[in-house]
Amino acid sequence: MEKMQLPAKIRYEYQEDKNISMQYAHGVWGGINPQGEIEINFYTEQDKIPESSERYLKPDGTFGPELTLAEDDSRTVVRKIHSKVLISHHTAKALLNWLAQKINTLEAEEMQGYEPENGKNGREQ
Repeated sequence: MEKMQLPAKIRYEYQEDKNISMQYAHGVWGGINPQGEIEINFYTEQDKIPESSERYLKPDGTFGPELTLAEDDSRTVVRKIHSKVLISHHTAKALLNWLAQKINTLEAEEMQGYEPENGKNGREQ
């Protein structure tokens, strides 16, 4: 039986989905799902907007301060999840290594002052 010849290299071509959009994230929430995949939920945070507000009118017709009906003295922050990503254990380890490399590069640039390396933009797998 003949042994299959492996190619010398593999080319990866990237295509963006027509509905792609860039998202900003303040954090992530998630964990391991029942299938053993890691679920990552990216979110942004903002103060909760009150359901309503009121302003009293002064006798001269000018507005007084705007008031909201606060139920207690706590602050409510809303975390809006905008993206969900499921990854395997293997992909999680690759992502961890990739992020560590990018963080190391950023920290080295901060210490030396930013100068792009040979015109590279730092985008790689």
